[in-house]
Parts: sequence; C-alpha cells; structure tokens
Amino acid sequence: MSFGSPWWLLGLLLLPVLSWLRSRAGREGAFIYSSLSLMKGITELSRSRAGTILINLRWLGLILLLIGMARPRLGGGQAPLKASGIDIAVAVDLSGSMAAEDFELRGERVNRITMLREVLRNFIDHRPADRIGLVAFATQAFIAAPPTLDHDFLHRVLNRLELGSIDGNQTAIGSALSAAVNRLRELKSKSRIVILMTDGQNNAGKIPPLTAAEAAQALGVKVYTIGVGTHGFAPMPVRDAFGRKVYVKQAVDIDEDTLQKIADKTGGKYFRADSTETLRRIYSEIDRLEKSEMETRKHAYYEELMALFVAPGLGLIVLELLLSQTVWRKLP
Repeated sequence: MSFGSPWWLLGLLLLPVLSWLRSRAGREGAFIYSSLSLMKGITELSRSRAGTILINLRWLGLILLLIGMARPRLGGGQAPLKASGIDIAVAVDLSGSMAAEDFELRGERVNRITMLREVLRNFIDHRPADRIGLVAFATQAFIAAPPTLDHDFLHRVLNRLELGSIDGNQTAIGSALSAAVNRLRELKSKSRIVILMTDGQNNAGKIPPLTAAEAAQALGVKVYTIGVGTHGFAPMPVRDAFGRKVYVKQAVDIDEDTLQKIADKTGGKYFRADSTETLRRIYSEIDRLEKSEMETRKHAYYEELMALFVAPGLGLIVLELLLSQTVWRKLP
C-alpha cells in the first residue's frame, strides 16, 4: 500500500496534542450549586459513559478522514506500455453534404458520417498504441479530442459527432488541416500524420488548404486525404410536404485536385472512397503504411481506497453530532 497525498498523515500527529489540550481544560460543569448539601441523595447514581463514547467517535472519525485524504491505494502492478511512436490527428467533415446516403452498412443505406464513424472506430481499435486526436469541421474547425491513448474516450467523442453539431454547411478544409497540424506540432514522436476526410471543396475559413499543407510539410507532418462520396450524383434525404423522407439527387463535387496536391506536398497519399468496402480498404492501407513500434517505460496502475476511509469517517462524525444533540444531549 502507498499514499498519493501522504502529507495529510501529519495531521495524525496533531490529534494527541489536541486530546491533551482538551484534557487539561477539564470538563465544563452542567450545573452550578450554591451548596454541596443539595447533592445529597444523588451522589450514588452511576456515571454515564455517553461523553466518553461521543468523544471516541469524534477522534476515530477524524483519524479515518485524515487517512482517507492521504489517498491510500493498492499497487495493482505495472503493465508494459508499447507506444508506436506515431501520433495521428483525424479531421472529419461535418458539413451538410455529409448527410448524403450513398453508402451501405449491414445491408442498409446510411449517410457518409455514419459510415465514417463505423470505419474510424475499427481503425482506432487497431491502433491501441497510437495517440489519436479528432478534429471536426464544417464552416469552422474545432478540436473534438486532443491526441490521446485513451481510446475509450475517443469512442465516446466519436459517437457525439453528429451532423448539425457545428454551425454552417460550408467546408473549411484549410482551417481543419491547420487545426490538426497545430495539435501535432508540439508532440515529439517518430511520425506525425493527419487523415483528412471531406466530400466537398474548400469554401470557408481564412486559411487556404495549400498554405496549411505547406505548414504541415515544414513541420514534417504527413497528410493522407480521403475524398468521400460516389461518382456523379448522390441521394440526399429531404422531407416532403407531408414530412416523409424522400431523396433528391445531389452532385458530388469533391476537389480532388487540391486533396491530391496536399497529399503530394506532405509525402502522404490521396484516396477516393466511393463505397463502404473502398473506405475500409483505405484505412487498412493507412494502417499498413504507418507501422513502427518502440518500447516505453512501464505504466503503474493503482486501486484507490480513499472512499473506504472517508465515508466511514464522515459517518462517525455525523453520528457523534446526532447523538450529542438527541439521546445523549448534555444539559444545559
């Protein structure tokens, strides 16, 4: 057993001092009598131990609280942590055009963002040793999750990425790439890559995509770009006058030339994902291309026991207060 905040244990040394000071002060009389003769007849009454029990409850409660605040913990051991040395930022397009339902998942028609989430979940699960971050963008870009090894957290964030969660229906590719590169800039690793997925053209934001690509090139960040959507036209769901879901044809307008230039400039690769299987193969290829393992120091983990001491300590103090104000109330 060890303690996360051992300085709280110094408080245990003060308790004997406080107890000694209290005993020197003596007990305060409940009544004051003008003559001892008035006490005749009641001096044979047995002495109550209520006061002793109450003060012991208080001291024991304080002892448990101090031990709990010191954060006792059991060492569960050490687990070797393998890190790939690769840090990844994934930029996901959440603009309105991502609602087009030109993908199939388990036999059902789904929109582009649903398909991206599904494939990205599998990619994250296959990269347990990588720090992975998420950038979401539409008219603006924001950091949905910083690069982290906590992939359970990544899955929770990914589940919250929905169409409409970012204002605007435009596509700020340059801003998204810039935000992703900035998250990787300070990280020291063997390899830093960005995976940027979009189904449109850059028509928002103040940063041109190729300018962001130059910054990525200067920082040694490799960018893989993915154009999402079928060729020609895609079915876009809308509601008719009766609230029913119907489809209209929407032209697929991906700026493949710019995405190709971004990838070429940074040493990455451009892919076109026009089907569910193609998108899965793309992520499998990226997974294969970016492999490098290195052993890091071991990661220690502990089982925290704080609650096992704090909860009973508070309970004893509350019990002492209740008893002293009810059944064992002191007069006056």
